[in-house]
Amino acid sequence: QVQLVESGGGLVQTGGSLTLACAASGLTFSTKRMGWFRQAPGKEREFVAGIDWSSIITNYAASVKGRFTISRDNAKNTVYLQMNSLKPEDTAAYYCAADNRPYGDTWVAADMDYWGKGTLVTVSS
Repeated sequence: QVQLVESGGGLVQTGGSLTLACAASGLTFSTKRMGWFRQAPGKEREFVAGIDWSSIITNYAASVKGRFTISRDNAKNTVYLQMNSLKPEDTAAYYCAADNRPYGDTWVAADMDYWGKGTLVTVSS
């Protein structure tokens, strides 16, 4: 049974930082690309950041590039999202997702095979 469990969400002030973690189990983590998506109230789920199986290729949404960093530790079956310079518009539920493919050109929610239940990030102004 595949499980993705996010942690690290919370309330932070504008300009602050948070690090999210996603612990994976029940799958061969090192062969899968991993992504972070987010969904704000009343909005569709959107891509935030992604990383291939080897950590060589990372991708970011334009809205977070330069502020967020995705990384992974295949020995710990964990993917991270370091978020700096947070803004109120970053407020959302953040979801970890796994794709059975080790790499790919696009990041689309519908293509992801497994999802966590999410962790809430609230940025106060």
